[in-house]
Amino acid sequence: MSRPTNEATEDLMASSSRPVQVEDLRVELSDLVDIVDHVSLSVAAGQVLGIVGESGSGKTTVASALLGYARRGARIASGAVEVAGVDMRTAGPRVVQSRRGRVVAFVPQDPGTALNPSRRIRAQLGELFGVHEPSCEPDERNARIESALNEVRLPADAEFLARFPHQLSGGQQQRICIAMAFLLNPAVIVFDEPTTGLDVTTQAAILDIIRRLCRSRDVAAVYISHDLAVVSEISDRVAVMYAGRIVESGSTARLLSAPDHPYTALLAGAIPDVRYRKVLQPIPGQAPTPAERLTGCPFAPRCPLAIERCTAVEPPLVSQASETQEVACHRAGEISSLPRHSPTDASLESESRSSVLVVANLVAGYQGTRVLHDVSLAIDEGECVAIVGESGSGKTTLARNLVGLNAPMSGTIHLRGESLRASARERTAGQRKAIQYVFQNPYASFNPRSTIATSLTTVIRHFDRCSRAEADERAAAALHAVNLPNRFMSAYPDQLSGGERQRAAVARAIVCDPDVLICDEVTSALDVSVQAAIVRLLADVQRARGLSVLFVTHDLALVRSIADRVVVLSDGRVVEQGLVDQVLETPKHAYTQQLLSQTPRLNADLPVDANP
Repeated sequence: MSRPTNEATEDLMASSSRPVQVEDLRVELSDLVDIVDHVSLSVAAGQVLGIVGESGSGKTTVASALLGYARRGARIASGAVEVAGVDMRTAGPRVVQSRRGRVVAFVPQDPGTALNPSRRIRAQLGELFGVHEPSCEPDERNARIESALNEVRLPADAEFLARFPHQLSGGQQQRICIAMAFLLNPAVIVFDEPTTGLDVTTQAAILDIIRRLCRSRDVAAVYISHDLAVVSEISDRVAVMYAGRIVESGSTARLLSAPDHPYTALLAGAIPDVRYRKVLQPIPGQAPTPAERLTGCPFAPRCPLAIERCTAVEPPLVSQASETQEVACHRAGEISSLPRHSPTDASLESESRSSVLVVANLVAGYQGTRVLHDVSLAIDEGECVAIVGESGSGKTTLARNLVGLNAPMSGTIHLRGESLRASARERTAGQRKAIQYVFQNPYASFNPRSTIATSLTTVIRHFDRCSRAEADERAAAALHAVNLPNRFMSAYPDQLSGGERQRAAVARAIVCDPDVLICDEVTSALDVSVQAAIVRLLADVQRARGLSVLFVTHDLALVRSIADRVVVLSDGRVVEQGLVDQVLETPKHAYTQQLLSQTPRLNADLPVDANP
């Protein structure tokens, strides 16, 4: 589609071939502590730069600076942030505001909260013209909206445009946000983890749309993610951030095939691979907060290659021999001394074990609409069974039926041979205690006004008659089992990181010694290193307590690392099930084959083990 003649066009014509030029950016808090510092990067027209790193690394802070924005309590203190020829740091508020959406656009992680729930899709798309191009004629406006929706593969008919955001799927909501971002033909678009939480099919479609439109529109894109596998699918170049600094950058192919920084290699080690069973390696320790950063390399306390110089002198970001790659590490190029990862030979064989939970011919749904159709499966003693499929396949409906949160229409559920009633309210206390649930969003599942200790002891005293002292002791033991120290007993949910909250959620689920643990997308929004830690935690807890686990996910790569058997759901029907290695290596059903083909993967053999 041709660009309209407007101010945005003039800006683009006047700007260089590199619409993004950031030089020595520093963003600091009111107490002069830096959030990010010494950050320099550039992005050419039509190019996608991926910025990766754990939570708190400064990714979103850098991306926000491109829109001339810093979070409350922070400010862009120094450096240049040029977007299409204008420094967003020094430009006045009116200039910055006029360029947001018109010259530099933003696609958020959660489209559901970004879209106005009370306005129809047509009104939200048209609002951009009212703000930035008020003179645009209605016919032209409608034509451009239709074209934008077609490009993101959405219908543009009156019925669709009349919908509200809640009437769209998560993938459709994200496509609306992408269409809004491209609608005014900006020079730069910032994508802040736009596929987090989406199933692999929807994710693949979103990545393809972003890649195609950035190329065809000559848009410079900055793609924020914590997942190197996703970034490898879409980015031309990658910048790896840690503790507010860029520690390595270069072309995607070069950086992933031959990283020079230990942090880059260890991030790769935390990413599951659908091609083989892999023992995921979380990075030891935690990234420092801005106030905790010490002299020297900020990664030194967690680095297996650190030497005395690393703790004394902060390494500068310097070019390597290839001149296309930069790294900030005193031991750059010595990654080969890290042990190389090899696939585990722990291939799982079928064993004769008694079944704990058996589902037969389950039909279920809501408001009279069928979601599950004759679903049958079994979970054996000490086994981890993964349920996979796209959004809307019925995974969560199945999980909620098993725990009694959604009444099935027909079919049976047996726990150790004992028939379970449809509703949890109709089940005995022992039956409710035997099946526990870990929700996708741990923050929403905790009472924000209760301490972690209160949340755990409430469960204990609900199921078991015991003293407050005994309940406190059992709660502390459960936290210890998930590697959280006693100080978290007095903490509130908002005082914990995402990974810590998820650990606390697991602790709450195991505190009453259940037989079956249902984990519903428990790692979908976590950093890859935190995900690796949670996966290892679940495996340790499963072995130590003899738990049977139902692991609901859309991530087939993760399934390869954690599950014994896998059940593939499509449109509420089981289309394939069996041992994980057999199903993922030789899938029989076309739907399983499609899911496998769309799962992101790193095409590199990287050293990954931080604990040889």
